Amino acid sequence: MINFDDYGIELWPQEKTQDFRAKLLAWYDQHKRDLPWRRTTNPYHIWVSEIMLQQTRVDTVIPYYERFLDWFPTVADLAQAEEERLLKAWEGLGYYSRVRNMQEAARQIMVDFQGAFPQTYQEIASLKGIGPYTAGAIASIAFHLPEPAVDGNVMRVLARLFEIKLDIGQASNRKVFQALMEVLIDPERPGDFNQALMDLGSDIEAPLNPRPEESPVKEFSAAYLHGTMDIYPIKAPKKKPVPVYLQAMIIKNKKGQFLLEKNENAGLLSGFWHFPLIEVDYLEKLGQGDLFEVAEPDPSVKESFQQDYDLAIDWEQKNFSLVKHVFSHRKWQVQIQTGLAKEAVDPDCQGQIIWLSPDEFDRYPFAKPQQKIWEVYQKESVD
Repeated sequence: MINFDDYGIELWPQEKTQDFRAKLLAWYDQHKRDLPWRRTTNPYHIWVSEIMLQQTRVDTVIPYYERFLDWFPTVADLAQAEEERLLKAWEGLGYYSRVRNMQEAARQIMVDFQGAFPQTYQEIASLKGIGPYTAGAIASIAFHLPEPAVDGNVMRVLARLFEIKLDIGQASNRKVFQALMEVLIDPERPGDFNQALMDLGSDIEAPLNPRPEESPVKEFSAAYLHGTMDIYPIKAPKKKPVPVYLQAMIIKNKKGQFLLEKNENAGLLSGFWHFPLIEVDYLEKLGQGDLFEVAEPDPSVKESFQQDYDLAIDWEQKNFSLVKHVFSHRKWQVQIQTGLAKEAVDPDCQGQIIWLSPDEFDRYPFAKPQQKIWEVYQKESVD
């Protein structure tokens, strides 16, 4: 049980809480976005949308959402999907553990709930990859249960409403915002209430360039009334991602095919196909420019490639822009190195390796860094 006084939070009288609900929901009814997942109460559809929307913009998600449900229209279809098709459906969204967890959860539903989507918060939260936020969103939107869905947008709004002096980036503080939402949530329209706060936090009360004077509930906001909007929410700066320097080896054979391999390691980008990647350290010494004068690969890189793939290569001297991609904790900086295979033979190595022509690429899942590498190569290569 949370004692709000311990956190300097003064709860509103019931009448004020009811007034807040009414004004927020009236604004939502008038201004809510017409989104495909808001036209349904199907819990499977809502689940898919909520997982996709994590760390991803709404306009980016819509075509992914529609294609995903076209390819996997039911929980059973998701549970039975082949990995490559599953990853292809998610290609470009990033955070690929999310879709793998979804498939595990779909299998749980088929086994533990006889294929029927669970209908209580506790049962929904028991599924793989579903935390308190997603469980609350599904429970409130699909089943009209008064369960909060507390994400970063909601915490931002609450921090300003009550001038909450807690770092919203610390997981241990989420319980306070969760408890506060349990007090505020409208029991008659919990799903709409949750979505209204999300919309408010993602637009009018966005982290950058908020427009608090346009807020439908500005009269309730202590930060707005006290002129402290720039202070809240409190959030410590994120750690900078660690730089990782790589060479992408784009190898072409005499048939015009390119050498691709499947990442079979657990963790980052597992299951995706990519050009051979070799981590190097000397790129850091070349500076942070966007274009390197590329000679033949460093001898150690050539030796590493020869050992791993057992292919004879005529290395080329071509210049390509540096490819950059930021993950949550890592920043890849990739230099492209090209070469021609002297013989049209299959490489001798332990992993899954294949020669593919470009018109076959769309049959294989490529993660975003691979897509960027290919785009730079196509744009800047000179035969």
